[in-house]
Amino acid sequence: MINIKQKPCGLYMTNCYIVEKDEKELIIDPGIEADSWVKENVENPIGILNTHGHFDHVWSNAELKKYFDIPIYTPKYDVFMLSSDPFDQGTPPSKADIEVNEDEEFNQDGIGFKFLFFPGHTPGCSAILVEDAFFSGDFIFKNSIGRVDFPFSSSQSMKESIEKFMKIEDNYDVYPGHGEKTTVYEEQKTLPNWLNYI
Repeated sequence: MINIKQKPCGLYMTNCYIVEKDEKELIIDPGIEADSWVKENVENPIGILNTHGHFDHVWSNAELKKYFDIPIYTPKYDVFMLSSDPFDQGTPPSKADIEVNEDEEFNQDGIGFKFLFFPGHTPGCSAILVEDAFFSGDFIFKNSIGRVDFPFSSSQSMKESIEKFMKIEDNYDVYPGHGEKTTVYEEQKTLPNWLNYI
């Protein structure tokens, strides 16, 4: 059984998540101004997990890595964004300790998690599955999807990712990078409509 804490952080209200199990925590998408909240709400963090490389999801990587000395997991196709700051936002540079492959599974200190590859918003855009919780990053939101008009985005990849998502059989709770939580089945009702618009 996991316990989930959530806080929208920074100007873009990017959801940072703390996932706790057996008195250990995973930190998911520590964005702008997330570091102080994370420090106040964890006791034994074991990893920093990035759903993708956009600045508002990785801003606090460097500070939390330095403070806790824990590994950073980032989808390998987005690793370049951690140091190159492609949007010129002044993002503190960080470095992935683990460059995550497509649909790769991990078990760190007894907590299992899987990166599910859903490119389109970014080349490496992924969701992170921890037990029955599906952290979708900016792949999908409640009744919406991530933008595909950014540099390095791909509308074709997003279409393929939506089709992949439609094949998920389990009704996971979906915790997006922005906005309210939803469920797999709820989003499967409307996601095919987006295929005509991207």
